[in-house]
Amino acid sequence: MAKDKSDPNLDLNSELEEIHADMEIMTERFAKLLLGEDMSGRGKGVSSALALSNAITNLAASVFGEISQLEPMSPDSKAKWRKEIDWLLSVTDHIVEFVPSKQNTNGIMMEIMITRQRSDVRGYIPALKKLDGMLLECLDNFKDQNEFTYVPKDDVESKSSKKREKDKWWLPTPKVPPNGLSDLTRNWLDFQKDSANQVLKAAMAMNAHILTEMEIPESYIEALPKNGRAILGDTIYKNITVDHFDSDYFLSAMDLSSEHKVLDLKNRIEASLVIWRRKMTNKDGKSGWSSGVSIEKREQLEDRAETILLILKHRYPGIPQSALDVSKIENNQDVGHAVIESYSRILESLAHKVASRIEDVMHADTLVRGPSGSLKRNSLKDSTSRAPGKFPNAKEELEKINYSNTPISMTLSDFMGWTLEQEKESGEDLSNGNETTTLAKQISAANSKKLSYLERLETLGGRSASSRH
Repeated sequence: MAKDKSDPNLDLNSELEEIHADMEIMTERFAKLLLGEDMSGRGKGVSSALALSNAITNLAASVFGEISQLEPMSPDSKAKWRKEIDWLLSVTDHIVEFVPSKQNTNGIMMEIMITRQRSDVRGYIPALKKLDGMLLECLDNFKDQNEFTYVPKDDVESKSSKKREKDKWWLPTPKVPPNGLSDLTRNWLDFQKDSANQVLKAAMAMNAHILTEMEIPESYIEALPKNGRAILGDTIYKNITVDHFDSDYFLSAMDLSSEHKVLDLKNRIEASLVIWRRKMTNKDGKSGWSSGVSIEKREQLEDRAETILLILKHRYPGIPQSALDVSKIENNQDVGHAVIESYSRILESLAHKVASRIEDVMHADTLVRGPSGSLKRNSLKDSTSRAPGKFPNAKEELEKINYSNTPISMTLSDFMGWTLEQEKESGEDLSNGNETTTLAKQISAANSKKLSYLERLETLGGRSASSRH
């Protein structure tokens, strides 16, 4: 006898099977974390912090991979991502610190210490989740687009498409209509690109800040020479120590023709910065790190190095991590830092890929239209008469994608300010006034460390070249 498909017991059994499958996956994931990725159980695994960082990185790689074209994530992939990233982030709910609180006991007010989620984790994780949601929704917005398609990488139809084959040969080539994209679509793509870039800048700032909070491993320091000139080389050292320094001129004199050369310069600059800072803290002349250069000159060199590093990171967001960053991540013991760093890093990478794929479509449109953009088109008129619901315009998108009343056009500092305001609001819900004050001070102190980076990043915004075509 056939089973009735409307039988509620079938739905219940299906739900129980799904829960059982989730529990098995979760057990496997957390067993691997507890064992430090050493499944033999012999204690040769990595630290909990590194195991969790690797787990988040591997999950993102398995779900997102290489974003080859602009399209929504599949429902299964999206469900897997949201479920498993929540599992891994649940660890941060138990990263706590002691904070003072007042308690009324039999009419007597007593001050006691209670545990609360650590302030940096409480500030960063909600912000990163928000960026995560913004990126997924940005991809969802391409569901109904019908103006551009993709040509498989092995089926290039035009010579103009081959101009990008060398740099991105593994990606399908965007194909736009013979007359190019409509004005409405180009404006809409600009809007989506700006949204992705805002997420990129915010994730980049968070990642940079948390990396500065991680200690520099002794193994990295011991491998360095005792002076910056030895690591930089004569040419770079001369260009960075000139009396009248200009960062743009400095970079124009460097060979940045490949990703490897950009990374090599970044490694050299970061290593020299560590050396100079060590010399600043060893001014007694009794160690090999002491220096005869004045403190003012050393501070000037540090500032120049920091500026160069910021420009490199801003102009080349897709380059691999530097030797210093890798060393910090591998030797980090702070689980909270590990989660924030890995989560912000994968969102930074994802945002860069989304913005890059949008630029690919816009580049294809530019090739079709020509440099002057003088093709005769009635795109605006045609687009306004398009069947409703096919492809929203920028104004409709602004109204639709409100992101919980967070403006899309906000600056990077505005977004980081959002984190602080949300923390203050959450603090106001507490019954104790001292807790709110303490929380505000903690978050304010944490955010004050970011101001220098944020201000520099926004100042350099006009110089950015987010893609390397």
